Amino acid sequence: MLRPTKRARLLPFWLLLPGLLVVAGVQIYPALFTVYLGFHSVEPSSGQYIFRGLANFQRLLRTSLFYESLGHTAVFLIGYVALTLVGAMLVALLLNQRLRLSAVAVTLIFIPWVLSDVVAGVVWRLFVVPDYGVFSPFFANPAIFGGSQGISVLTSPPPPPLVRGLALPPAPAMLWLILASTWKALPFISLLLLAALQTVPAEVLESARIDGANHWHAFRAITLPLILPTVVVALFNLLIGGINGVGMVFSMTSGGPGSATTVLSYLLYVIGFSRIDFGLAAALSLCMTVINIALVAVTIRVSSVGEEE
Repeated sequence: MLRPTKRARLLPFWLLLPGLLVVAGVQIYPALFTVYLGFHSVEPSSGQYIFRGLANFQRLLRTSLFYESLGHTAVFLIGYVALTLVGAMLVALLLNQRLRLSAVAVTLIFIPWVLSDVVAGVVWRLFVVPDYGVFSPFFANPAIFGGSQGISVLTSPPPPPLVRGLALPPAPAMLWLILASTWKALPFISLLLLAALQTVPAEVLESARIDGANHWHAFRAITLPLILPTVVVALFNLLIGGINGVGMVFSMTSGGPGSATTVLSYLLYVIGFSRIDFGLAAALSLCMTVINIALVAVTIRVSSVGEEE
């Protein structure tokens, strides 16, 4: 048998090289430059980079808004991930029943997926804009939401916290942001879970029903363990998208009212592009990277324990 020549062995590398160069240009270089910026500051007059060591991180940790946005991010992630996973699972189970849904109905379900975050945010903002929003009269009804004038989703401040320093209960704007973000992410996660549900052997579920298991028991003991890897992928997608997404916050609430919806990603945008403080923004970006890695590591650990059980 003839051995491939050196040129033939290197051919896959040369074919991949253009794509590798693009990845290096748009991902690796910006990541390394962000690390560099995290330890430097830019001199406004000369544009030179001055080494500051850990000064940017110290400034960040002394900023009260950083801790406040960290709490808002935690509240947003918990509500967004839980509501999206539960809603997507229900939609996927419904579609898996092979109901006679029209093509129009299926298309309407997946429309949010193709919209950009900014467009979706603007639409949801218009729903509750004071005075002329479609749902504004409903939220302004004192008989339903109390008070003398009900609530205004975009301008009502958050209620007093149950525990000092925690963003609970959240502001109405945060709840509206969670609902809008769930609506935007629901189609894609539903599609992932539906694909996983269709791989579950029907014979196994039928045997479980013959043995006396109801739908809930069959789902908990058979379906859920079999689709757990896909659920973990969906969880990864939601966590990473939720903590790093800025389009919905930017177009819906701009971090308001006050700072009630200022999450870490929006704070990064404000520091970097409004205050033009690239060193502090890079430090925050590196902190968010650590948080992302920690969330992924915890998710992997919890999922591996669940698979072992």
